[in-house]
Amino acid sequence: MREAGTGELVATPGVLSTSPRLRYITFSALYTAQGIPEGLTFFAIPAWLALNNVSAAAIGGYLAVIVLPWSFKLFAGPLMDRWSYLPMGRRRPWVLFGQVGLVLSFLSMTLIPDPVNNILGLSIMGFIVSFFGAFQDVATDGMAVDIIPVEQQSHANGLMWGAKVLGTSASLTTGTWLINHMGFSYAVVWLSVMVFLIMLLPLLLRERPGEKRLPWEAGGPSPEAVAMKVETWREVLFTLKNAFVLRGSLVMAVAGFAFCIGIGYMDALLPVFTIQALGWTNDAYSNVLAGASVAAALAAMGVAGWLVRRVGMVRIMSVYFLLFLLIPATVALTQEQWLAVNIGTWTIASYMTIYTFLMVAYLAVSMILCWKRVAATQFTLYMAIGNMGRAVGASLLGPARERFDWAGMFFAFGAFMLLAFVVVRFLHLPAHQVSLDRLEREHREKVPPDLGGARVPR
Repeated sequence: MREAGTGELVATPGVLSTSPRLRYITFSALYTAQGIPEGLTFFAIPAWLALNNVSAAAIGGYLAVIVLPWSFKLFAGPLMDRWSYLPMGRRRPWVLFGQVGLVLSFLSMTLIPDPVNNILGLSIMGFIVSFFGAFQDVATDGMAVDIIPVEQQSHANGLMWGAKVLGTSASLTTGTWLINHMGFSYAVVWLSVMVFLIMLLPLLLRERPGEKRLPWEAGGPSPEAVAMKVETWREVLFTLKNAFVLRGSLVMAVAGFAFCIGIGYMDALLPVFTIQALGWTNDAYSNVLAGASVAAALAAMGVAGWLVRRVGMVRIMSVYFLLFLLIPATVALTQEQWLAVNIGTWTIASYMTIYTFLMVAYLAVSMILCWKRVAATQFTLYMAIGNMGRAVGASLLGPARERFDWAGMFFAFGAFMLLAFVVVRFLHLPAHQVSLDRLEREHREKVPPDLGGARVPR
């Protein structure tokens, strides 16, 4: 529904497409739900394993396995673009499905016998949790690209990514305390309850006016959802191909892959470095990481989106890549005074701050690059390529530990950030938007309106 003479949507209670505030709250909550299982599986468990003298190779292998489903998101995107129960919204049914699977799979981790000595079982169950987390992530991102206006996306991404980091941090500290004081199963159960409570929010909302909240209620598909519906697999694949072979898409894919190799590698390196090289406990590591993450998240929610708009998406990403190079340089230059300068705390704080701010720009650029007809698939493709990089990076920890000293291991991280900086300089967003407009015009000319040819707003 639009206000006469203004073209603006009239706010409708409980409808995401008509309320910016409701969108910000809902997407932030959904990203928090993604962060909760990640805080335990990606950070608390590796630190717990390092404290129990599990090898760097085993920890890196575990992380490489649980990252893999985030690469498989590529298969979920086309599924969601091709099929959905439109009377309940184009993306919301998939969001709910992912949330239910996430809760159930997370609870299933309580079935792992002797997890600290059962890396295989821990990896398998972590893989399943990540699968449903990735599935929910695809649906959430697709819904965000569909209904968040372009001019609000940078601010929304700041709030969303900040909320995810806050969820990850809360899960990390809470999960570590529960593991140490009450046991692994208690940690999993309590964190699963938090994810379940968040699931109630999308359950009670609608994407667009007139849609159903639940299958047995009155309502029907919205005209916007019908206009964006893709009728055949051939249309999904060819539309995606046309959007992805654009120069901007290819540049982003390469830059994201290089950047995320470094992130996966660093996520595996930090608990091993602080616990096995600096003598920290897993509690100390978790508390410092969580504290730095919370501070970075709050700062990002306040100013990261503004920086993206003020400085420019590509330019600010380049700045963040260069700032990452300060970390290996500082670690190497202070090698003789690591304990005196508290290098562990400085490294974690610097890494988490730059990473959190960079992800806001990275997600905003990825959304801008998407053609809305295949938004879930295209956005997922960027994220899947990045997560392949994270899996590769985590798997490199073992070989790097065998070949380099600690300073050399940090320089390997810097090499990937430098590569990402060089590649992203070839990204030109205005030219990409012109190409997307051309693709949309050509699509409308070739495809009848009843087969997806209606105009899709950017």
